[in-house]
This record gives sequence, C-alpha cells and structure tokens, in this order.
Amino acid sequence: MHITIWNEYIHEQNNPAVVAVYPRGIHQALAKLLAEPLEKHHGLKAEGLTITTATLEEADHGLTDEVIKKTDVLLWWGHQAHDRVEERIVDRVHRAVMQGMGLIVLHSGHLSKIFTRLMGTTCNLRWREADDRELIWTVHPAHPISRGVPQPLELAAHEMYGEFFDIPVPDELIFVSAFSGGEIFRSGCCFFRGKGRIFYFSPGHETYPVYHQPAIGRILANAACWAYQPERSGIITGHSPNVEKDWWR
Repeated sequence: MHITIWNEYIHEQNNPAVVAVYPRGIHQALAKLLAEPLEKHHGLKAEGLTITTATLEEADHGLTDEVIKKTDVLLWWGHQAHDRVEERIVDRVHRAVMQGMGLIVLHSGHLSKIFTRLMGTTCNLRWREADDRELIWTVHPAHPISRGVPQPLELAAHEMYGEFFDIPVPDELIFVSAFSGGEIFRSGCCFFRGKGRIFYFSPGHETYPVYHQPAIGRILANAACWAYQPERSGIITGHSPNVEKDWWR
C-alpha cells in the first residue's frame, strides 16, 4: 500500500502555537501516527507499506501525475489556502478517486476543492474555538473503520464542529461527536464516488495535539485499509456488445 499525506504546511510555518504542537508539520505527524497501527493491527510491514508526504508549495502541490498514479490512499489536510490549489490538480485527484484511489479528508479539508466537488454541496458547517470537550461516539460498530476504537473516544479540548453540516447523506455514518456546548456533529462519514472510497473525519484542528493520539491513528489506519483497493481502473461505460449472445451454444 502506498499512502500519500497532503498538507498545506502553512500554519506550521507562521503560527507559533501550531509549531509548538507540530514542529515538523501536520503531514509528518500523520505519517508517524499511521505507521504503527498499520503494522500492529493490519500486518503491513515496512516492505509492504510506503508513506510519503506532499505540500502546497511543491511543484504541482507535490501531486504530480507520477505521485497520483502510485498513490493508493490520499490523506488531505487543508485550511487557509483552499483557493490556492490549482484546478488541474483537483482534476487529477478527482479522476484518480473515480478510478479507485482512496481519499481521506481531514478536519477543515471539508471546504477543500476536491471534497466539495465530490460532494456537490457547500460542505459548510458551524464551528467554535473554545476548548470544548469532544466525545466521539461509534454509531456503526460493525464497520472496519471503527474496529478497536474506544467507546466513546474523548478529546479533552478541541474545536467545535456542529450541524448543520451541508453534505449529502453519508453512504455510511461511522462516528458522531458530542461537544460540551451541546452540539452534535457527523464526524466520521463514508462516501462512494465512482470506484473510489472516501472517508471524512473531522478531528484535527491545528492547535490541538489530536494527531499525536494513538486512538486517532487507529481510526486513520483502519480508514486507509478500508479505502485501499489494489486494482484501480475506470468504470466500463459506452457501447457494449451483447455479452450473452450465443452463450448457450
């Protein structure tokens, strides 16, 4: 499995509060967070797993044709610079998802160009930065993404995301979060687009150490394995011969 982690990598260069939490960048924290549960719980040894990173300022935002072609699962974290992501790169990622590349969209990536295009809605929501306690409740315990996840999973302090969340009805709803301010939120949602599998997971505000927590790593590792499809190809459309012709002879 080849996983690519995409991160704007802007906050970590200009916000001391973020640097204190993620001194090497959110992308590097995610890479470290994923490696252990993928090996421990999914049996992916180093020889069978590659995790690389890409950032906004790289050529093609680090998502060249070559990178996308070899990527099985793409994680996406964005916040300040959604508008700076070039449409041709969004086209490239969108095409890959439709052909079977997995996509995991994190936190404020809900407003990224790729996620809003795949959802077809504004993907907007309510929010508040006030150190709310967040309880992440599993509402689909039989789903592979919820395997081994504490019930509930507590984040002692986090940014509040609240309903209404303007997304299509999820194909599968895995987690719902409850906040100390009384709000609830669909925090773990699965979607199918073309041959691709998409998971949106809301925890991960840049000033909180969410991506240092092993339980979060377990969720993301589970999601990567769920989204992974070793064979990627487009859906067959267009003119088709009669496949049953003379089948009985």
